[in-house]
Parts: sequence; C-alpha cells; structure tokens
Amino acid sequence: MRQDGQLMNELSFSGTGRDRAHALRSDPAALAALLAEGLILPLMRGLILADDSSLGWLPQGHPLLEGASEPVFLGLWQGKGVFAVRIPDFTPEEGIPDAGVFDAGLQPHPRAPQGRQFTELRRIMSALCPDEAELAATARALTEWHNGHAFCARCGRETQSGGAGWHRKCASCKAMHFPRTDPVVIMLVTRGNHLLLGRSPGWPEGMYSTLAGFIEPGETMEAAVRREVHEETGVLCGPVRYIASQPWPFPASLMLGCHAEAESEAITLDPAELEDALWLSREELVDVLAGTHPVVRPPRQGAIARFLLSGWLAGRL
Repeated sequence: MRQDGQLMNELSFSGTGRDRAHALRSDPAALAALLAEGLILPLMRGLILADDSSLGWLPQGHPLLEGASEPVFLGLWQGKGVFAVRIPDFTPEEGIPDAGVFDAGLQPHPRAPQGRQFTELRRIMSALCPDEAELAATARALTEWHNGHAFCARCGRETQSGGAGWHRKCASCKAMHFPRTDPVVIMLVTRGNHLLLGRSPGWPEGMYSTLAGFIEPGETMEAAVRREVHEETGVLCGPVRYIASQPWPFPASLMLGCHAEAESEAITLDPAELEDALWLSREELVDVLAGTHPVVRPPRQGAIARFLLSGWLAGRL
C-alpha cells in the first residue's frame, strides 16, 4: 500500500514533506531572528495548547510563555520559524481533570488566549491539518524527551540542550545524547475472512485494537510480529509484510504497520499483556467501524490501527 494521496490523510502525524531546516540548527544568529518573528507552541504535562481543530501558536513574549523551557526548533512553516516549549505546570483550584489515560481532559490556563486550552493530542489529531499534526507530534516527542533526560545516562551529571533542541550534551563526561524513537510493530492478523483483535488490561470498555509490541534488540520487524502475536495470544503467524508507518509521540514510538497471515486459530491469552482477544469476521468489522457493534467500539480516527482495519475491509491491503 502506498503512503500518499488520500491514504496518507487517514494517518495522523505521517509526514507532509515540510521543511525541518536542519542546517539552521547550528546557526544561533539565524535561530534568534526566526524566534523573534516566529511561532511558538506551548506544552504542559504533555498536553498541547489548541482549540478543537488547530494548534495554539503564540508569539515570543506572550505571558503564557513566562518561565518556559529553552525553545526547540521544529523547522520552517508558512514562511516562519516554528518552535516548541514546555511551560511550568499549572494546577487550577478545582484540580486537574481526569478523563483517563487516552483522553486526558481539557485543562484551561488563566494566561491562555480565549478559546485555547491544553489538550491531549490524541483528542484532536484527526482534526488537525497534516502540517500541524506533524508539528505537534514532533513538538510533543521532543519536549517530553528533554523533560526526561536532564541528566546524563553515562555519569549522572546534568546535561545541556544544544543543536536547537535536537541533542543534549553532558558537560562532565562530554557524552552526547539524541532523541530516541522506539520501533513498534502493529499488526493486522488475518485468517481467511477473520481478523484478530485484543484489548489490554485497564483499557476503556469496548476498546479493542490490532496487536502491537516493541521490536527487541537483534530482531527483525517480521520476527517481532510473529513473536508478539504468539506471546500475547498463542496464535502462530506465517507471511508478514510491511504496510505503512506512523510516528506515535506517546511518548516516542514509530508504529510499523504490518499484515500477518495466521496459521492457527486457537487463542491462549497472556494475562499480563491482554485482557481479551477475539476473532472478528469482515461482516462484524463493518459494524465495528460504523460504531454499531455490541462489544467492540471503533478505533480512533487517524490512528494506524483504524487505517489497517479500514484498508483490509476495503480490499486495499
């Protein structure tokens, strides 16, 4: 399956060919000039300033940016430099909304522009234009990486941001640290007219998805697909092929979408990984995607799981 045209519009965060302006990351004077006239995206607790369909870009000097982290340069967009910062946490008197790990509630901020709140990116990812979705994914992944890597993994001393936010360096042992992306296989497993779905413990009621798991050191993508499916469900898989990829900044994964052909049907769950797994027919999948299935609710718009399921149902795989 090709990742262009209409198909790409089904996958949030999946790349638009925008200019990341790599050469400017080592030009402090150019970056300063871009920042002075640029756009800054603030994040807080991993939430992004936005409304229901667009990001909450701010100019340098906006009151909401007081005490913000050093800006991370995201590149050039619409003729301007674009940056991301992490602002100090703010807790309203009524506390932080708790709508679950997948849909953290909207959080207002007294200094935010009217109509803008801090929101969980997954809530709005399918509503953002492709450019803003990619910028938001990059911003979230980088700011969360900086927040968790203030100290050197080699010697434990404090590190400093450099390269316009694209690396950190330890002043003590001189070790260089770069943002990491963890490869994850996510697989549509089919056998004839049926596909395999699972749900992890603690997921919201009715939420099932295609199986997924991290690729281990020394392992190929195809081997990871077969291992993960067998470990979680006991199902054996044969041929595996790559379909499409999606950056997934929660916190820093690259989802490698695959199609695997199952060679067995019996399900033996690993309860530490899955709470349930089931086979669905194509006819049942029609109801799932329509939101009318009695047990399984549809996957999130813009997520690669839905992309794989829709593609299989439409015969595009």
